[in-house]
Amino acid sequence: MAKKLPKTDVVIVGVGWGGGIIASELTKQGLNVVGLEKGQERQTEDYYMVHDELRYALRYELMQDLSKDTITFRGNEKMRALPMRQYGSFLFGDGLGGAGVHWNGQTFRFLPYDFEIRSQTIDRYGKNKIPADMTIQDWGITYDELEPYYDKFEKMAGISGEENPLGGKRSDKYPTGPMKHTPSMKMFKKATENLKYHPYTIPSANLSESYTNPDGIARSACQYCAFCERFGCEYGAKADPVVTVIPVAKKTGKFDLRTHSWVRRVLHKGGKATGVLYTDVTTGEEIEQPADMVVLTSYVFNNVKLLLNSKIGRPYDSSTGTGVVGKNYAYQVVKGAASGYFEDKKFNSFAGAGALGMVIDDFNGDNFDHSNLKFIHGGYLALTQTGARPIANNPIPSDSPTWGKEFKQNSLKYINQTLSIGAMGASMPFKQHYLDLDPVYKDTFGDPLIRMTYDFRDQDRELAKFTAKKSKEILQEMGADKIDAMEDLGPYNITTYQSTHNTGGVIMGADPDTSAVNNYLQMWDMENLFVVGASAFPHNGGYNPTDTVGALAYRAAEGIVKFSKDGGMLA
Repeated sequence: MAKKLPKTDVVIVGVGWGGGIIASELTKQGLNVVGLEKGQERQTEDYYMVHDELRYALRYELMQDLSKDTITFRGNEKMRALPMRQYGSFLFGDGLGGAGVHWNGQTFRFLPYDFEIRSQTIDRYGKNKIPADMTIQDWGITYDELEPYYDKFEKMAGISGEENPLGGKRSDKYPTGPMKHTPSMKMFKKATENLKYHPYTIPSANLSESYTNPDGIARSACQYCAFCERFGCEYGAKADPVVTVIPVAKKTGKFDLRTHSWVRRVLHKGGKATGVLYTDVTTGEEIEQPADMVVLTSYVFNNVKLLLNSKIGRPYDSSTGTGVVGKNYAYQVVKGAASGYFEDKKFNSFAGAGALGMVIDDFNGDNFDHSNLKFIHGGYLALTQTGARPIANNPIPSDSPTWGKEFKQNSLKYINQTLSIGAMGASMPFKQHYLDLDPVYKDTFGDPLIRMTYDFRDQDRELAKFTAKKSKEILQEMGADKIDAMEDLGPYNITTYQSTHNTGGVIMGADPDTSAVNNYLQMWDMENLFVVGASAFPHNGGYNPTDTVGALAYRAAEGIVKFSKDGGMLA
């Protein structure tokens, strides 16, 4: 029988960006919060002098153990889903701070178009522009309504940047100035300006200068060491929950953080959440934590898994298009890229930072005319200098041999003579793309795994070809001597890394029939249960999702505080 603990005001499940923000904001308002994290404690000191590419980038030191919990995958409903037993397409963060520890730090706001995508697409192009099985919908909130929360997240994290000339209006400038411009970034800027585009510096959570945030958290500037993605930051320069919001929550004395705590169920009775059931993985003991409010703040797949295993909400049924939990899973289209090889120019590509680069949004959202195109939305085009670490980087032209003397010569020649332009393409949801419980495979505690059904569609293929063509044109303007560009986007491949930008499954909206949570991320079907994270996105935009996750978390925190006082559904 599970050990039952005293009731708390709020229990949060997963202590990454979402959980850290919720804990910080609620404890500052006097609420008692228990934070349950199934991984281990982490701190900046863990990464002192640990620039170990093999350990972190290739052996996934900071990632979840897939032998204990993973997902199953199939491209369509006719296929048998099989477990992902080794990392490929995306990476699950593990431990305190979650994926917020190993992210690169690129911190973009979604465009105003994203939040009203269905309405604006129909207004400009008509209903026939949207394929019959594409399930895009408005988010139930506008950019202008979310903008103050974007501002709050960016000031907490100390985001370094400059205004996006094609983005939504800002209420204030970024708290710190843009990152340094490298020679390759200057080339991209000049080339895109020559092409009449609108380049700007990527907004970065890698601090461009020392900064103290509104909570009094002081951090030092980025050292451009090139160990960001898949690594923790030894300087604390990269904003992550461990060095920003979690210390604020701890300082209040009202945050009870419990690591090694694997939550298996949300407990509920009479339409209200009553707490959670979790296992202490160090002892095997089952523990019940009662709470007045429950907040799920874990990664996309686990938020959905907990709801379905706890029998909360209406599971999505792809055959009828009804139900909401598991609906509108979306990924990211990041294949539309080109690489340029320069015979007479060398670049210090080994140096960099996770969010160091230049970007254009001329082909993102609805910033360009889609009338004669076979897709909607788009993506950013960017040249980034994240650091070409030696093991994982070996760029050679496509016409090079893949072994032998010439292969070795080209490997040495082009390692610092190659520049790439990448596209972060938006991902639209389709009726056939969803998450549900796998009927066969289970995790280490015997609970069903989440099953992902997903593949690229014509929408994705057309978008990828378009952005690859535009990337090639920019490299030509930059003076590349040889260019390799993607020609066709094949089937989705879960074995090859693309991005960790999974979204959807517990989507937000204004209608309980088509969404699982309202715009405070409060469950329509259980008013004292909030589900925070990218699981709330009805589609994935043409950007990295973290800024939007952070903004929605701040809004959810505001809603939870209001609910704690007044109760009821928030409006």
